[in-house]
Amino acid sequence: MSFAQSIQLNWFDETRAGFETALAEKLNQSKGPSSELNAAIEYALLDGGKRLRAMLVFAAGHAVETPASELSDAACAIEAMHAYSLVHDDLPSMDNDVLRRGKPTCHVKFGEAFALLAGDALQTLAFQWLAESEQGNVQVRIQQIAALAGASGLQGMAAGQAIDLAHVGKPMDLQSLANMHARKTGDLISASVRMGYVSNTALSAVEKNGLEAYAHCLGLAYQVIDDILDVESTSEVLGKTSGKDALNNKPTMVSLMGLGEAKALLARLREQAFTACEVIAAPRRAPLETLVELITNRKS
Repeated sequence: MSFAQSIQLNWFDETRAGFETALAEKLNQSKGPSSELNAAIEYALLDGGKRLRAMLVFAAGHAVETPASELSDAACAIEAMHAYSLVHDDLPSMDNDVLRRGKPTCHVKFGEAFALLAGDALQTLAFQWLAESEQGNVQVRIQQIAALAGASGLQGMAAGQAIDLAHVGKPMDLQSLANMHARKTGDLISASVRMGYVSNTALSAVEKNGLEAYAHCLGLAYQVIDDILDVESTSEVLGKTSGKDALNNKPTMVSLMGLGEAKALLARLREQAFTACEVIAAPRRAPLETLVELITNRKS
């Protein structure tokens, strides 16, 4: 490992550690009157997770010279939204999964009703935390709320999940599959980057477009490697059930392209993400580059 890589990973570890503390404190301050619902939310949000979306908020902020202390509420919000999506995605009426992050899924642990409520509460907490935040100016927070809402709803994550459910056991071409992934997975990753860079209201169009292209490449890459790992890895390593896509006859990048072509696509997206963030000065883009490495080389 080079000295530069060591510095980048130190940034990641230190920023993530600070974020975990901020997230736990924020959730503790938001507890409601139901102890069981509080427990289900805590289980879904605090116990495990790579925090890549939160880290993308911080990395994009670092790229535009915004300190992490001004972005922790936005990072907490994106992780709450992501946790909500996983809880609902695992439900029997959706993907019907029993394993997430190496432990029983929320509905297995707390029952389907409390898992539904935990997801609902996590989604609304995300917006509450942003709306009540005192970090940044009001216009920045409005843009962050809009980015999160757009990525999560009818045009974004919910739409992607609907397309996914509608195509179980049905054929899908590569372009349609990429569109589904862009909505179901990519939009929340793009929102993470956007929620970080909008903190600098003087950002140039060139830098903004570069960061958007970076996020798009990273969002698709995340799903491509997910499809590869579903074929090549084990449930123990993944922390979730492996081989489910093939078992459920769901179209994936691997099933449509083949494993070799899917890996080639991942390599191209990786290089495109590196190229896209070159619009940012070298010292400031280092965390963005670290996240490309972590996402495209992940094993779970």
